[in-house]
Amino acid sequence: MHCRFCKTNLEKEFLSLGISPLANSYLDNKALGNKELFYPLELYVCPNCLLVQVDEFEIPENIFSDYAYFSSYSSSWLEHVEKYANKMMKEYGIKDKSNVIEIASNDGYLLQYFKKQNVSVLGIEPAENVALVAEKKGVPTICKFFGKSLAEELVQKDVRADLLIGNNVLAHVPNLNDFISGMKILLNYDGFITMEFPHLLRLIKENQFDTIYHEHFSYFSFIVVNKILKKHGLEIFEVEEIPTHGGSLRIYAKHIEDNTRLVKSSVEDLFTKEKDFGIDKIKTYDKFTEKVKQSKRNILKFLIDLKNKDKMIVGYGAPAKGNTLLNYCGVGIDFLDYTVDKNPYKQGKYLPGTHIPIFSPKKFKETKPDYVIILPWNLKEEIIQQINYIKEWNGKFIVLIPEVEVL
Repeated sequence: MHCRFCKTNLEKEFLSLGISPLANSYLDNKALGNKELFYPLELYVCPNCLLVQVDEFEIPENIFSDYAYFSSYSSSWLEHVEKYANKMMKEYGIKDKSNVIEIASNDGYLLQYFKKQNVSVLGIEPAENVALVAEKKGVPTICKFFGKSLAEELVQKDVRADLLIGNNVLAHVPNLNDFISGMKILLNYDGFITMEFPHLLRLIKENQFDTIYHEHFSYFSFIVVNKILKKHGLEIFEVEEIPTHGGSLRIYAKHIEDNTRLVKSSVEDLFTKEKDFGIDKIKTYDKFTEKVKQSKRNILKFLIDLKNKDKMIVGYGAPAKGNTLLNYCGVGIDFLDYTVDKNPYKQGKYLPGTHIPIFSPKKFKETKPDYVIILPWNLKEEIIQQINYIKEWNGKFIVLIPEVEVL
């Protein structure tokens, strides 16, 4: 395996999460009786550039062309992006004559807020089933994978971005150099880029090992993202630490040749914070490995104790992160009777690997479980508010990350 950024040979993984199916490969009744594919889930850190990454076992076309994740099912996420759109218009000069393009625009969850303000928008989304939902909202969407070729095609049609957005897409890109090169091409001469992605420092510090799965090819520190963008003629001029997905970064980047935007102190401050934590030292990653192993033991001990007391345990949510956690820990229907999800696309199906059935949240009132494990722990406040009624029968909430906790 070679580093997908600098092409250095990667010889030894620093974390193994065993073997696991693709985290978004939900099964229907028919598929339950068929062969299921499992792949090694091993994390590497490049000794040269320090990019953290997993091997590529499936091409993106086989993962993202028909996708089960729809951004609009989370109300807190919609609130987050509406605030972002307002901020771009009030503080960063985006107006009705601007052209806003989002890569991996999903179901139009974000661009709809710019469209309401009469800003010209364009989505780029490879999953056809998701892109169709965006089109129905009136968000024009190109159903293709983004890279240098598509960027050149758009520029030939005189389409350029004044604001180019990439939210939670960078981790899903196997060919980083082609992707960032495409962003450089598509960005208007005085335009800017914003990208949000989970912060590797928070992943390690807060034991978020369940956010590692095959669909996430890479995991980014600020130091590494800065290297990647600089190689392609882009410069980060501002960065924000934001709470989404357990702790993310929002970076702002421009053409290096653009002298109209000054680099803010937040950039140097974050470099210092990462170096103080040790994100640039290999030994930091080795310590994380031992922490993950201990977490598995703690989770299993806790669940075994509950089952030995004849407690009914179920899940809330069918997120990719939950599938990593359940498969790594070996938690199946012997522990969780079922899970629920608001997304009707997932209801009636089964989690990959563990084959735990997925129902509508209405199932809770039928079975009155003793404990509900919140698998998308990053949305725990929103979820507790939605289903607080489980307390009527003394039901309790559990999160397992960063550590086991009964809420």
